[in-house]
Amino acid sequence: MITQSLIKPNFKFPNQTAFYQGKVRNVYTINDDILIIIATDRLSAFDVVLPQGIPHKGQILNQLATYMLDKTQHEVPNWLIASPHPNVSIGHKCKPFKVEMVVRQYLTGHAYREYKAGKRELCGVKLPNGMKEHDKFEQPIITPTTKAEQGDHDQDISKAEILDQNIVSEEDYKTLEEYSLKLFEMGATLAKSRGLLLVDTKYEFGKTTDGKIVVIDEIHTPDSSRYFYADTYQELQDKGKKQKQLSKEFVRE
Repeated sequence: MITQSLIKPNFKFPNQTAFYQGKVRNVYTINDDILIIIATDRLSAFDVVLPQGIPHKGQILNQLATYMLDKTQHEVPNWLIASPHPNVSIGHKCKPFKVEMVVRQYLTGHAYREYKAGKRELCGVKLPNGMKEHDKFEQPIITPTTKAEQGDHDQDISKAEILDQNIVSEEDYKTLEEYSLKLFEMGATLAKSRGLLLVDTKYEFGKTTDGKIVVIDEIHTPDSSRYFYADTYQELQDKGKKQKQLSKEFVRE
């Protein structure tokens, strides 16, 4: 039985200029332009890091993210240069946009909780009446979030608010929308080939030193995304039963 988890890797690299410990990853900056990111076995939910890690979670997360970034880089550029170890990714340091682009194809999770509370608009997107939990939207919708001024939790925000507050320029936001929907389409296609439905996910973007917009985080992993099993989706939905899914929802619950 494997009991060892990678919780607190202790590294100091040559030419290291900064260090940041995230909820799951440790980020080391080299010469102010290259990032070395170590995916640990830590697990978080609702911005809380749980006290116990899961052995090999980090390497599975990192290898999934690397696979997905490699499969989509021909359509949407990303920060990744190489992954020399199962837990490690090396890439370009970028200036992050202060929004996360959440794409949803189904009324699930946070969207459903808001809908159940009576809201028919989420992040400026109108939601139709008469939907039930896990119903599919006609088209994927984008419901952005931004970090709260106090604390580290995400807050819903609309496209109009993002532009009005000049958080992102109109030209750049257009690119973020285009890239997000393109990534979601590719992710959904990859998921379908494995008997899964990509339900919702988030994308984070930044700019390189030469002004290029790129993906700067994992994509399409169970840490950042939610999947349903395709073969049981419709039957369970018709019966009003809980969907069989791959995500962190069981931890959140």
